[in-house]
Amino acid sequence: MKKVKLGNQGLIIPNIGLGCMGMTGFGDADMYGKSDEQEAVATIHRSLELGGNFLDTADLYGPFTNEKLIAKAIDGKRDQYIIATKFGWEIDDNEQVTWKINGQKDYVKKSVERSLKNLKTDYIDLYYMHRLDKNIPVEETVGAMSDLVKEGKIGYIGLSEVSSETVKKAHAVHPVTAVQSEYSLFERTVEEKGVIKTLDELGIGFVAYSPLGRGFLSGNIRSVDDLPENDFRRGIPRFQDSHFHKNIELVEAIENMAEDKGITSSQLALAWIISKGIVPIPGTKRRTYLEQNIEASQIVLSENDLAKLESIVPLGTDTGAPYDEFSMGLLDY
Repeated sequence: MKKVKLGNQGLIIPNIGLGCMGMTGFGDADMYGKSDEQEAVATIHRSLELGGNFLDTADLYGPFTNEKLIAKAIDGKRDQYIIATKFGWEIDDNEQVTWKINGQKDYVKKSVERSLKNLKTDYIDLYYMHRLDKNIPVEETVGAMSDLVKEGKIGYIGLSEVSSETVKKAHAVHPVTAVQSEYSLFERTVEEKGVIKTLDELGIGFVAYSPLGRGFLSGNIRSVDDLPENDFRRGIPRFQDSHFHKNIELVEAIENMAEDKGITSSQLALAWIISKGIVPIPGTKRRTYLEQNIEASQIVLSENDLAKLESIVPLGTDTGAPYDEFSMGLLDY
């Protein structure tokens, strides 16, 4: 796989990563269907065989079960993987998510120790602030993360779902290596808000989660009934009647273009992101889809291809919010 620099701080990764969130359940809800630990571990191993050694997780996923799954998968091969995890959603000592964001210095230190233990490692390659604590100056949170770099517990600092203003404040305290936000043909808020422009100016990398529009762009969803009963996507606006049918029409147009090129709609959507110098981290828990996604890293789109995609889903297209009202209120835009 092609390797790329993520930001200007020295981190080199494949041009496509593996989002691991869906490999484990989350409380009573399913994250993209039922989990299968054996297949998930096999998927992580297959990814490494193909050169895909950039894994993305978070303490929130489970909570903790996702990090523990990764620990099992990378056992004996830790040095061959690049691990990114996150903190910020407050998890109490009973392993319950409080649904508050905590960016306090003490909590940062508590969180990293917990993640190191769960991942069974003594360092984390890339450590993200999962969400901005709007009650704490970001300089305080990033200052605590900077201490972790000095202590050798984390290699690089990342932020997630933050505004240009927050990025600039954080970067002034300690160089930020990456920002991770949702980005796809169906979700381009960071582009509209100028965040990507700010990252380019500061030499910060951009990692795109949900690059397939939370599965929409795979073409495998034709009805809400295609989603498992407990699937969290049933509760977000993008999958509601007001947007669903319009989104299906967009997907069909993308599928027609992909068919003409002899690739899948997922591969086309991923290749579009990669062409922008952005690293997508499509989530999958099956080897079949993993292999298809990694193949997308080799696809080269022409200027005409890119223009055609932009005409199908122009910047500013309303495909529906990616989260419910509560979660949208926690984004830093």
